[in-house]
Amino acid sequence: MKLSTALRYASRSLPSTPGNRSRNSLRVFGSEKRSIPVNSTSSRLLVRGATSGGGNSSTDTAIKYGKFPRKTEDPAHENIIREIIQRNRKELTSLGQSVSDIKPLLAIVQAGEDDSLLEVNKKMAGKIGLNVMQICLPGGCSEEEVIEEVLKLNEDPRVQGVFLHLPPSSLSSRVLNAIKPEKDVDGVSDLNMGRLVRGDLTEGFIPPVAGAVLELLSRHDAPLFGKMALIIGVEGPLKVALQCLMQKDGMVVQSSHWNSDNLQKQVMRADIVVLTGSRHTELPVSWLKPGVAVINCTSAVMSDMEVFSLVGIGPLSAAMRMQNVVKSSHRRREEQRYQPWRLRSLKLQPLSPVPSDIEISRAQTPKPIDQLAQEIGLLPEELEAYGRTKAKVRLSLLQRLKDQPNGKYVLVAGITPTPLGEGKSTVTIGLVQALSAHLRLNSFACLRQPSQGPTFGVKGGAAGGGYAQVIPMEEFNLHLTGDIHAITAANNLVAAAVDARILHEATQSDKALYNRLVPSVNGVRRFSPIQLARLQRLGISKTDPSALTPQEVNSFVRLDLDPEKVTWQRVVDTNDRFLRKITIGQANTEKGHIRQAQFDIAVASEIMAILALADGLADMKTRLGRMVVGSSRNGNPVTADDLGVTGALAVLMKDAIKPTLMQTLEGTPVFVHAGPFANIAHGSSSVLADKLALKLVGEDGYVVTEAGFGADIGMEKFFNIKCRASGLRPDVVVLVATIRALKMHGGGPNVTAGAPLPREYIDENLELVERGCSNLKKQIQIAHLFGVPVVVALNVFKTDTQREIDMVCRIAASSGASAAVPCHHWARGGRGSVELAHAVKEAASQENDFRFLYSLQMPIVEKIRTIAQKVYGADDIQLSAEAQAKIDYYNQQGFDTLPICMAKTHLSLSHMPDKKGVPTGFILPIRDVRASIGAGFIYPLVGAMSTMPGLPTRPCFYDIDLDPVTEEITGLF
Repeated sequence: MKLSTALRYASRSLPSTPGNRSRNSLRVFGSEKRSIPVNSTSSRLLVRGATSGGGNSSTDTAIKYGKFPRKTEDPAHENIIREIIQRNRKELTSLGQSVSDIKPLLAIVQAGEDDSLLEVNKKMAGKIGLNVMQICLPGGCSEEEVIEEVLKLNEDPRVQGVFLHLPPSSLSSRVLNAIKPEKDVDGVSDLNMGRLVRGDLTEGFIPPVAGAVLELLSRHDAPLFGKMALIIGVEGPLKVALQCLMQKDGMVVQSSHWNSDNLQKQVMRADIVVLTGSRHTELPVSWLKPGVAVINCTSAVMSDMEVFSLVGIGPLSAAMRMQNVVKSSHRRREEQRYQPWRLRSLKLQPLSPVPSDIEISRAQTPKPIDQLAQEIGLLPEELEAYGRTKAKVRLSLLQRLKDQPNGKYVLVAGITPTPLGEGKSTVTIGLVQALSAHLRLNSFACLRQPSQGPTFGVKGGAAGGGYAQVIPMEEFNLHLTGDIHAITAANNLVAAAVDARILHEATQSDKALYNRLVPSVNGVRRFSPIQLARLQRLGISKTDPSALTPQEVNSFVRLDLDPEKVTWQRVVDTNDRFLRKITIGQANTEKGHIRQAQFDIAVASEIMAILALADGLADMKTRLGRMVVGSSRNGNPVTADDLGVTGALAVLMKDAIKPTLMQTLEGTPVFVHAGPFANIAHGSSSVLADKLALKLVGEDGYVVTEAGFGADIGMEKFFNIKCRASGLRPDVVVLVATIRALKMHGGGPNVTAGAPLPREYIDENLELVERGCSNLKKQIQIAHLFGVPVVVALNVFKTDTQREIDMVCRIAASSGASAAVPCHHWARGGRGSVELAHAVKEAASQENDFRFLYSLQMPIVEKIRTIAQKVYGADDIQLSAEAQAKIDYYNQQGFDTLPICMAKTHLSLSHMPDKKGVPTGFILPIRDVRASIGAGFIYPLVGAMSTMPGLPTRPCFYDIDLDPVTEEITGLF
């Protein structure tokens, strides 16, 4: 083949504006004037490159193919470009078939007024099927202006390549390295150049001009190995790229300046000469030995000889650039696919005796959260870091992995606990540490965010314990990423809106209300979108505020909330018993609008339940809008949409909806999200956290999620409420038990947080254990009501004896558990739960017959009765007059097909906290029934159940302190 094509190094030369084009021209002269026939063997010349330039065309403007002076077409050159186009069109078609929304885009950032280079690239992009976007900057743009544009392009998901067509003075190291390496299709960043030098061509990009040179040389009709190549003129990335690529192909490469004293000798020895730079220089043809290939990467014209082929460099280098864009798109597609985990476990060296939780947490150095994210296949843009050790994960992950099969779904529940808790969180964490760090199976823990109420009240930290905990534990327990604060703010915004609306409606006429609700702004009155939605619900189709009739205005402005029927309460995330009943509106400014109200704890807010059950931002916003805050005087429900507050709530909750990524002591991933209590709410972490985790672990992985308190409330609500909302089906239930709790159910004395344990719980007592296993049997039976296999995890304490442990495991197995396993994760970490991990893996591989306990079409009363009788063991239920009236109202409003969320004590299967074991012969009293329409459930209040806990005589905050010098926290556990 004839090497008769000119190449131009566009990104390093000065723009060829009319004022500098002559300075950029390079003429190559021979010492004697003679013509060189096309088929001559004396030399093969590649001449005349396309001039480049800046420009100020608008973005995405269509342009024409650049016209370059030429005498003849070079079929070989055209064939090269045609092959590149066909190859990349085929690759792009493949991309389009696998990822329908991929439309690769090359962004060209340029300065100046000449669009010739843009034209060449845009023409080539059009032939391949790519898009080109032009960013025009002023001719004298600053470094900061360039970087600002580059950073925007880095974050634009449409852009697959960034090409900086700027003067050399603007191409500083800061500018070049500002481009994301994966979008640096000209290969100019230090990272991409370093990859090229290292010989790693799998990740970086070959600079288009250098790639074009090598493409031409690869078509040479003589072998290149061992040939002497000389690069004249240029310094910097182009020279480095050419040297590396030529050497890789076996050529011996030298370089020289145009004014070098040894230039003639070097040229005369060279088999290949590559001309670069932009100087006026003469290169006598007599210096060229026979058969030499001369490649001109400048804008020069070789004169004083017959020019046999003037074909522009622009098309070929542009084709190579587009090839890099397609390559970038392909890599992006591969990156978007599910990635196998490369999890690096953190080593544990358990001590004996076991130190405090916070000492253990601080003794371990967590991985940077971005490293953990990369190990489990998250993309950088899917992560929003909150410091070094925690981050929000964006919900776009669900769309990216929508076709990825889910992993196994494991629920951790428990027997009826003591006030001390039985370690469900600890078992959850120990199990995922065993699965991931020891069995090398992908696994994720999904936990709830701790409430400040228990943290400073009776329980202390909730990050697990011992050598099975989430780290850093103080960050886990305190504020985290602010989700509960967001819920508190959103909840109380609704409460303020309710009372403000009651006040304003009571003190203003229809006209005054209307003028304030739909004010004139710059002489124009418009309804807001949420007001238009309210008009539609009222059956009013008008959109012009001046067109409403007086009756329509009245309907629009009057919610007519009955102060006695307001159901929305304020919340605070503190156990504050004196807020259980309050009087509001006593200031003179409230004009006598006094009413009784109350505070709930923040995690009991309906907004918390919505956060936990929503499957996306749109669903959350819809649920927030349909929250019922009370009833009008004529008995109609009033919603957050009616108040006009929905959009503001969504804004407050937009970050809270993203699960928080953390890690265990052994470096395995954890999602922390939502925190509803299981005794007064549904008690599970979020649907979104579970869904994200199930995609990330892969088909053979495990997601271990937790339900609050005993299986009678946490697990029942998980199945009947959460699984209905998510559409997910569990594979196995891990039922946590402790000998301490079983002894209590067998007749042992009461235990109190902070008080020493009675001797019965420290000394061996097989009789108490055996009697107490009645509760364990009942909880196994409850799980079987839903058709799910059960593995019993016996959380072993140092006071437990081997005979007690053996007895519990034997009774559990005979009661229908698939396996019963003693667990030592608290003292040993994941290694102490390896047997449990094997048992879970075995049980999860079995087919199960999951089913709901009741049909949603059953009447509300029958659904409540079914739970009371089949789960709690009650003979029947007893409805108060108030509860019956509420049920009648919900039936009237069409809320009767919602699932049931019982608010009941967690300390007994019954409504009586002191009734341990398996109480029978009792009637379950339902004193009130409330509705969380946004969350999507009806919640009966059983007995004296309170939605605002109180502080004990000696709260945990006595032990919590801060060192003002080191800022270390003490006393959380």
